[in-house]
Amino acid sequence: MRWRYRETVLTLCTVAFFVTMVGRLAISPLIPDIAAELDISNSLIGGALTAMWVAYAAVQFPSGVLADRFGERVVVLVSVAGTGLTTLLIAVAPGFAVFLLGTILLGAAAGLHYSVATALITRTYDDIGKAIGLHNSGGPLAGLVTPVAVTWVAVSHGWRTAVGLVAALAAPVAALFWWRIRPTEPRRPEQPMRERFDLGPILTLLSRPSIAFTSVVATLADFTWQALASFLPTFFVQHHGYSQTMAGTLFAGYFVAQGVLQVGVGELADRFGRDAAAGTCMVAGIAGFAVLLAGPGLPWTWAGIGLLGLGMGWGAAVFPRFMDNLSAAEQSSGFGLIRTTYMAVAASGSVVVGVLADLFGWTVSFGFLMALLAVAGGLLAGNRVLGLDY
Repeated sequence: MRWRYRETVLTLCTVAFFVTMVGRLAISPLIPDIAAELDISNSLIGGALTAMWVAYAAVQFPSGVLADRFGERVVVLVSVAGTGLTTLLIAVAPGFAVFLLGTILLGAAAGLHYSVATALITRTYDDIGKAIGLHNSGGPLAGLVTPVAVTWVAVSHGWRTAVGLVAALAAPVAALFWWRIRPTEPRRPEQPMRERFDLGPILTLLSRPSIAFTSVVATLADFTWQALASFLPTFFVQHHGYSQTMAGTLFAGYFVAQGVLQVGVGELADRFGRDAAAGTCMVAGIAGFAVLLAGPGLPWTWAGIGLLGLGMGWGAAVFPRFMDNLSAAEQSSGFGLIRTTYMAVAASGSVVVGVLADLFGWTVSFGFLMALLAVAGGLLAGNRVLGLDY
């Protein structure tokens, strides 16, 4: 089959997503080394990672506005190049203040990519379902590769070199994207951007009962996801005594499980309903935490990772729930707005779990996450049993 331009767009958007995800995940497996060298606590690092995820969430909606004004190609280029430059800033940080600044800028740069690249793919493909699914594969692939790669490099060359490798990866990808992707025509080059941020329509959409209910569930689940993305490797080291290399391998396994099992979650959601599938994820997540905390030995740890992977596949059920309650005209900017809103709140998962781990240990910290998933599951069950139709 002849290679077409649309395959180039899909491939380079996927690789770009891979780079931005690598940048966000590279720090978590290195937290013990970073904390020791910079003499900072889990709480402070958790605060920095929360700031990164808040910045990532905050640009979800504005990124689409920027693409409408300047074109998707420019925004994706800025995202990939910015991810590389900000990880360099983190790698040379002499203390916590510069480290914090670097993580915030990293979140903002990486956050420009997803909705804009999805829009570019939608422009290029007629049958977008499969194309977007392939694009999303860049995330689990980064989750598989990043923990193992950065911990291996850190053991031999230190955490600064390991983080700096992201810049070495981002540079050629940005160059390829600039070279092979054609300039894209802006959709709304003349419309003042301030008109897109009119508060009235924003509040009307977010206060819609079905959207507000789903946003609460998404916030509780994403809070847990953010905490795991930040501290799961550290948990393996401090709670179970595994080496950083083994912790990185387990962390990679978690992302593989999530990437594979979320396909099944989506099928469950289509066949049995969004709430049933999402509720199954909450139960699996609670069981996964319980096994990780209490299960003795590596086989139990892998079992817990599998359950957590299923639990954190909740997006395949919750995101369609949002789309079911959005009109066709709302599904682009509206979904971006919703993501900005719930992710900004959920980003506090990193700092909260870091503080709880410092003060009370990992059993209390992860027990708190189990309680949040139980609340989310209870809301879904109540909505279905009581027929509230939220």
